[in-house]
Amino acid sequence: MNATLQQTLADSIRTIPDYPKPGIMFRDITTLLGDARAFRRAVDELVHPWAGGRIDKVAGMEARGFILGGAVAHQLSAGFVPIRKKGKLPHAKVSIAYSLEYGIDEMEMHEDAVAKGERVILVDDLIATGGTAEGAIKLLQKIGANVVAACFVIDLPDLGGAQKIRDLGVPVRTLVSFGGH
Repeated sequence: MNATLQQTLADSIRTIPDYPKPGIMFRDITTLLGDARAFRRAVDELVHPWAGGRIDKVAGMEARGFILGGAVAHQLSAGFVPIRKKGKLPHAKVSIAYSLEYGIDEMEMHEDAVAKGERVILVDDLIATGGTAEGAIKLLQKIGANVVAACFVIDLPDLGGAQKIRDLGVPVRTLVSFGGH
């Protein structure tokens, strides 16, 4: 990926200082999603390494991962698997607890969403500390998925999340990095 593309994507992401609390620089992708060219380029870059290969499912984490993951799944002719917060799915489900910056939360997916051995890519908008992505990968692996990669538009490398995912043996693809929190 070239520097011009990275700059185009970075320029399409709004930064909101001190949200949700002082000292945090919130990276808002709604501006990227609203820019047809930037949105298309981001999805194309997330898809690129797997175009023409066999990906059975794309899993997206609530909520921005649904938008990006759905678009990636469409481009790859793959199914889409929503990974939801606890209590949002109507059918038989599997769940996992995961660590947040300020405690523990739980996420779920339908137990029949992925067949054993299916090749799955995890997609979300941003990787920070990696707790949510790590939980999602472990949840997918719990039901037998072969998680071939985790893809994010934004990496906050100072928080170490991408490395945490690599340490699980899952390759990470990110499109643009921002320093800080």
